[in-house]
Amino acid sequence: MSSLSESPAPAASPSGVERFGYKQELNRSLSFADLMIYGLIFMVPIAPFGIFGGVFQSSGGMVALVYAIGMVAMAFTALSYAQMSKAFPMSGSVYTYAGRGIGAPVGFLAGWVILADYILVPALLYLVASAAMASFVPAVPLWAWMIMFIVLNTVVNSLGIKMTARMNKIMLIGELIVLAIFLVIGVVALAQGKGHGDFFSPIFDSSTFTWELAFGAVSIAVLSFLGFDGISMLAEESREDARKLGRAMFGALMLAGLLFITQTWVASLLVPNRAELLANGDPDGTAFYNAAEAAGGHWLSVLTAVATAVAWGFANSLVAQAATSRLLFAMARDRQLPRFLSKIDPKHKAPVNATLLVAAVSLVLGVYMSSRDDGIDLLSSLINFGAMTAFLALHVSVVVHYVVRKGSRDWWRRLIAPGIGFLILLYVVINAKVAAQTVGLIWLALGIVTLGVLTLLGRRPSLPDETEVSE
Repeated sequence: MSSLSESPAPAASPSGVERFGYKQELNRSLSFADLMIYGLIFMVPIAPFGIFGGVFQSSGGMVALVYAIGMVAMAFTALSYAQMSKAFPMSGSVYTYAGRGIGAPVGFLAGWVILADYILVPALLYLVASAAMASFVPAVPLWAWMIMFIVLNTVVNSLGIKMTARMNKIMLIGELIVLAIFLVIGVVALAQGKGHGDFFSPIFDSSTFTWELAFGAVSIAVLSFLGFDGISMLAEESREDARKLGRAMFGALMLAGLLFITQTWVASLLVPNRAELLANGDPDGTAFYNAAEAAGGHWLSVLTAVATAVAWGFANSLVAQAATSRLLFAMARDRQLPRFLSKIDPKHKAPVNATLLVAAVSLVLGVYMSSRDDGIDLLSSLINFGAMTAFLALHVSVVVHYVVRKGSRDWWRRLIAPGIGFLILLYVVINAKVAAQTVGLIWLALGIVTLGVLTLLGRRPSLPDETEVSE
């Protein structure tokens, strides 16, 4: 593993942004291992801890099956990300890929849609973590926990991507230790006969299985996979060849998927109240912790709950804030958002104004959603809808850029795989919650109106040519 202390690669590296009309402003210091760790932390290796009960009910108890389907579905999206990150190794993710692969106006709309996802993610993470901590320490109000998490993450991200990467390594080790403890104790408990139900029921239960049920649950479980795409936001801070960006995304996705399947399989067999959970769901979000308690006692329940709070409130929200600030930076650099968001701190090479804006929005949204009974569920469904819609644009951009424009005959990677990924995600979007569809379509409509106004004002979105250098 390369050390973060090594000297950054020169700006004229093969993945440099100068040929696309930009200056190299961010700090190129991340290794392949750093990218993998970033993606894993963003997805959170213990992510199912917090949403296990909801997925269990939605999937008819087949949680492992849902995560397996979600992993396969996201694998096609990861392949498309790999293709586009190789062609356009820049910050901005889907905004950049759709903008340069199809056209600037389409890129604006793709960026607009995924912006809702990226802006909402930190708010959701802070809300879940703060609610968990407030339940353990009721003397400290939820809003106080939220402010603490936000301030801490904002300080770390403001110190630059190298500091964020160091914290990622520490947090990943901690999460994996907790997960290992749960799995060892859980497997021992199953061997002692403490399990419930058939061993294969988490992957297939003929009494509850329907394709509609499975794919409907995937729309919830896929929330756990959101984050591998965040690696693409670090394209201008990676010192690796552009092709390794795609490999890091795919590798992180596969590893996280295997961890999700394993832990939910064990937890599903340890659930003490299977029938009640299927009938009534998990409104308090404690189903996984109940399974942990059944396996190892109350201490294991507390350990998994606290680990979830820290992982969501600090580790995951840290990288989510970093990714969101890079999206805002990329759009502002192209003058499709207010220019002040493209300001880079000269010392730490971080988009400081964008980072502060994400913190402010997260605080306001988090406090508001904490006042709603359906705050967590609503945020989760909205995030999923925005991400899935943006991913649809990603798959289209692969086909348009490579097959239509470049005449590529690599049918599998540039036509068939994107096509399959598109159809899977389209099915998930169609079967998403009505509230998420409504709000998501309203947000998209606002983006279309904004695009129309910009065009009428003579400010139609455009991107620098490869021979043009922005000031």
